Amino acid sequence: MKRFGRVLTAMVTPFNENFEVDYEQARFLARYLVDNGSDGLVVVGTTGESPTLTFEEKVNMYRTVKEEVGDRATVIAGTGSNDTAGSISLTKAAEQVGVDAAMLVVPYYNKPSQDGLYSHFAAVAQAVSLPLMLYNVPGRTSSNLLPKTVGRLAEFENIVALKEAAGSTDQVTELKRILPPDFQVYSGDDSLTLPLLALGCEGIISVVAHVVGKEMQAMVKAFLEGRTAEAARIHCDLFPIFKGMFMTTNPVPIKAAVNMLGIKVGSVRLPLVEATPAEKAEIARLLEARPKIG
Repeated sequence: MKRFGRVLTAMVTPFNENFEVDYEQARFLARYLVDNGSDGLVVVGTTGESPTLTFEEKVNMYRTVKEEVGDRATVIAGTGSNDTAGSISLTKAAEQVGVDAAMLVVPYYNKPSQDGLYSHFAAVAQAVSLPLMLYNVPGRTSSNLLPKTVGRLAEFENIVALKEAAGSTDQVTELKRILPPDFQVYSGDDSLTLPLLALGCEGIISVVAHVVGKEMQAMVKAFLEGRTAEAARIHCDLFPIFKGMFMTTNPVPIKAAVNMLGIKVGSVRLPLVEATPAEKAEIARLLEARPKIG
């Protein structure tokens, strides 16, 4: 089975001053992230503002990033929505682009039952041959994809991974207890990366790796090599920025932070609004104080 990498960055979508997707800046950002600790990129997920991008913009983002870094990094396309037919269409389009995998969020707003969730993901899996990653984030979707349902879905040959962002180590423990050993479980919360590595998870799909990618990679490497005290130290050093980048709705803080690094990714599309002056001041302080490796 293809491994996607240990540190995958959930990439922001750059916009110009007219709130149009800036594909040239997307190329630059993709290169920057891969040069600075990312084993792979998740394109047009939550952090990429998927709810406000059109079908065509999403496909163009997949193509742009795949062309730019696909020979050096894993490219995973965010193709999930709360519409099964729409998710199938977008996943088929991503497969034609040639991405390495697609990530499918739990359908939001509809609040399906566990049987409904199973049927939704099963329908996508049966429609494509592309490797698929499930994405559980109850804080966004109002539905929790339970371990038993993930276990049923893992029987599909092309459902190979899960991004787990329920915030529960107990839930991850149950997942690791019942899932096949080669099924890849990723932390969806930066601050839980190290605890979930201890439970045998594959790695992190990270927001803060935009600004501390090398440090995230160093933490993961230290843990995997048995230098657990060093990994814990890096985790504690990074903890303020783990929490600070979620002081308001993602991706508002991380877009502000990336702009402060001199990489112009623009603002966020409505209904999100950019960080307040007070929030920007705190983001600048966190960037200045962040640990740096290399």
